[in-house]
Amino acid sequence: MPADANIKKVVLAYSGGLDTSVILKWLQDVYRCDVVTFTADIGQGEEVEPARAKALKMGIKKENIYIEDLQEEFVRDFVFPMFRANAVYEGEYLLGTSIARPLIGKRLVEIAKETGADAIAHGATGKGNDQVRFELTAYALMPNVTIIAPWREWDLLSREKLVAYADQHGIPVDFKKRDAVGAPYSMDANLLHISYEGGVLEDPDFAPEESMWRMTVAPEKAPDKAQIIELTYENGDIAGIDGEKMTPAQVLTKLNEIGGRHGIGRLDIVENRYVGMKSRGCYETPGGTIMLKAHRAMESITLDREVLALKDDLMPRYARLVYNGYWFSPERTLLQGLIDASQTTVNGTVKLKLYKGTIMCIGRASESDSLFDTRIATFDDDAGAYDQKDAGGFIKLNALRLRIAANRRRGK
Repeated sequence: MPADANIKKVVLAYSGGLDTSVILKWLQDVYRCDVVTFTADIGQGEEVEPARAKALKMGIKKENIYIEDLQEEFVRDFVFPMFRANAVYEGEYLLGTSIARPLIGKRLVEIAKETGADAIAHGATGKGNDQVRFELTAYALMPNVTIIAPWREWDLLSREKLVAYADQHGIPVDFKKRDAVGAPYSMDANLLHISYEGGVLEDPDFAPEESMWRMTVAPEKAPDKAQIIELTYENGDIAGIDGEKMTPAQVLTKLNEIGGRHGIGRLDIVENRYVGMKSRGCYETPGGTIMLKAHRAMESITLDREVLALKDDLMPRYARLVYNGYWFSPERTLLQGLIDASQTTVNGTVKLKLYKGTIMCIGRASESDSLFDTRIATFDDDAGAYDQKDAGGFIKLNALRLRIAANRRRGK
C-alpha cells in the first residue's frame, strides 16, 4: 500500500526513457491514479516528441500529455541570472544540472495546479541532489503538495530490475536504452551542459575514454588557427555575438558550438553532494565557460572595486544555494536583487581569443559605463591627474596597526 492511497491524479516529470516509463506504469499499478506526463525540452539534444507516442501507448489521455519547449525561459530566467553572479560551485563546477531542476520543478507545480492534480512525481534517486532540488522547488511554490519519489519507495534499485519490470509489463524500451544497461556511465544533458556520472566514473582515479565526450573536441584536435569573437553585453547579459543580435537561447547555442569546436569547457571533478557523499562527475560546458570568462572581463572595467569585491564574497554562497536546490528561497531572491542591481552598468563589448581549449580576453570596452581612466592609469606623464605623494600617507595609515603590534613585541 503506498504512503498516500488517496492520490487521484499525479503529474510525472517524464522523459520517455527507461526510468520514467517504468515509473509511469508503477504509478498506475500501485497508486491506481491518473497520470499527467510533463516532458520539458531544455536543449538536451534528443527528440522529445517520441515521449508523446509512448505516453499514449501507456494509456495516458491526450489532454494529459504536456510537451513544452522551455529553452528560452531556461536561459533567460535561470542561466543568465546565475551567470550575472559568476556562480561556480566549489571553485570549478558551473552548475549545469543544478540550474535546470528549479525550472522543471516549477512547471510540474504549475501543471499540477492547472490539472487539479493531488501530487507530483519525479525519477530522481534517493542518493542524488536532484530529489532535493525538485522537492524544495515544489514545496516553495506549492507548500502542501504531495511528492512521490518511487526510488525511495520501490525495490527496483538497479537498471537490470527496471528492464525486467518493463518486459514483464510490456513497457516499450528502445534498444538504445536497453543497451545502456551496464553502460560505463550515465548522462544528463541540457542546453548549458552534459554531465557524465556513475559506472566506471565512480572510480575517481579512472580516466574517461575520449569517446565519452559529446559537446567538445579534444583540445589537441581543435583547429590550429585561433578564433576571435566579440560579445555585446546589455545589463550584464550577452545580447549579441559578432554584432548579431540574438535571443538568450541563441546566444548559448552559438557559444556551445564555438567553444566545443575549440575544445573548451571540459571538467573532471569530485564534488560534495548535498546528501553528504562525495561524487565524481565529468562535465562539458563550452558556452558557459566562455560566458564566465567574458562576464568577468566586462565587469572588470564597469564595476566599482568594492562592488566587485562584494560580489566575489557572495558568489560562493549563491553557488551553494543553486547547487543545494534553494533557487526559490528568500535568500537567493535577495542575493539576486543585489546582484542584478550591480549589472545596470555592465554594458559594452568583450573580445575573446579561443585556441585549443584556452580563452584569452584581448579587449573590452564600454562607451557608457567604463571606469577605466587612462589619464590616471598611465605610466607616462599624467599631467597631475594623480598625485603620487598621496600614496605615502595612505601606506602609513594602513601600516599603523602593524607598527603598533611590532613595537609591542619589541617591548617599546
